Amino acid sequence: MSESVRLEDKVVIVTGAGGGLGRAHALLFARHGAKVLVNDLGGSAQGEGANASAADRVVAEIRAAGGTAEANHDSVTDGEKIVQNALDAFGRVDVLVNNAGILRDKSFHKMDDSDWDLVYRVHVEGAYKVTRAAWPHLREQNYGRVIFTASTSGIYGNFGQANYGMAKLGLYGLTRTLAIEGRKNNILVNAIAPTGGTRMTEGLIPPQVFEQLKPELVSPLVVYLGSENCQETSGLFEVGGGWIGKVRWERSLGAGFDPRAGFSPEDVAAHWQQICDFDGAAHPKDNIEALKEMMANLQKYAL
Repeated sequence: MSESVRLEDKVVIVTGAGGGLGRAHALLFARHGAKVLVNDLGGSAQGEGANASAADRVVAEIRAAGGTAEANHDSVTDGEKIVQNALDAFGRVDVLVNNAGILRDKSFHKMDDSDWDLVYRVHVEGAYKVTRAAWPHLREQNYGRVIFTASTSGIYGNFGQANYGMAKLGLYGLTRTLAIEGRKNNILVNAIAPTGGTRMTEGLIPPQVFEQLKPELVSPLVVYLGSENCQETSGLFEVGGGWIGKVRWERSLGAGFDPRAGFSPEDVAAHWQQICDFDGAAHPKDNIEALKEMMANLQKYAL
């Protein structure tokens, strides 16, 4: 029998939790015993406006089911206010789910600075601000779980989402570094790339598929990553429709050239098939492993 995942006495902040994925996360955390700060500015999917009712409705749902929750209506770019709200309401913070996001989809040649800047501010700066405000508290108590929300648009690219893809893969870069820095203080950091039927994806996914991609089919992974049961860190997980898979980098073994003699663009062209051949590929876990093939090449040609 699998062990129970419980979060009694744990305080969870979920950003962008007024609807969609964030709402599903908040409800499931509360059902597993956590005290939840439900953050949502209440703006549109494009990042316009504000409305307190979204977060308030989710808090009412949690309380009606016997759970504990408070609403917060600050922008994620005011992350210190969000974290302070959790401290004032519950006295601590243990888990942070960076979920807030917007879309400003346009092909790159039609995109203007505001489309780029606003997506960056909400996804990247917002996640940074909230996490940076929580980080000292997680370090001091020697415990924390942080989840960032990446996207397949960041991993694989997607037409019309240069801004969004940039932001989402950037959050995975942040995940990797914070996982390294947080480990000694028992702060585990992971990222998810979810596919869910939400207001942000409505119209982008065929209706018959959209109906099956319930946000609730993403949240079990998030709650597990936010629990003491989970000892994973620096992971990236695609999740949706009842399926979860872990993503890792893969790199070809490449081609080596004599660093003393140098090499030409023609040499690169001549070895291009070998450079791009993934047979026996490596899967570096960190910067040290990533240097393995290069160091072997230096050693091969060493005096």
